[in-house]
Amino acid sequence: MTLPSLGSLAPLPATEHPALLAPPVAAALAGWAHAAEVAVVEIDPDLADTAAMTEAYDLPLTASANCVLIGGRRDGEERIAACIVRADTRADVNNRVKRLLDVRKASFLPTDRAVEESGMEYGGITPVGLPAGWRLLVDARVADVDVAIIGSGVRRSKLLLPGRLVAALPGAELVEDLAVEVG
Repeated sequence: MTLPSLGSLAPLPATEHPALLAPPVAAALAGWAHAAEVAVVEIDPDLADTAAMTEAYDLPLTASANCVLIGGRRDGEERIAACIVRADTRADVNNRVKRLLDVRKASFLPTDRAVEESGMEYGGITPVGLPAGWRLLVDARVADVDVAIIGSGVRRSKLLLPGRLVAALPGAELVEDLAVEVG
């Protein structure tokens, strides 16, 4: 099987390079039927943020998929979702996500909490290997990306995989209009 590739980044089989993955990501990939179709690429950790990475590695913004963690409460119960959206869009937190979570107010999880509870580094949080109780909402446009670049759980690398596989992650819910266009 041919590994997905993007630009000048050097793809490696993700399951064979666990040192480039956060532990929950490596564990999730080890048990996933599609793991052989996932590549990992090493990057400069100072370039992990989407804008810096796409510019430095000459990557299309439409290939990058960002994972944002959103939470809210209803009847004393906290509801958390990871929202995966293309980098040229932004999650519609105050409308679509809020309604999907069925909460009065939805907001981004605080960074320190997101890092601690995900077991991943800020700037590397990914939909692969998140806690089981969190919903995984994938904007339908992500599924259409030929090769998506997403976090690996650490800042020093990224995962490459077909967008259709982001939508096929365990527990993923494909959602139309999860995101709105930026601009």
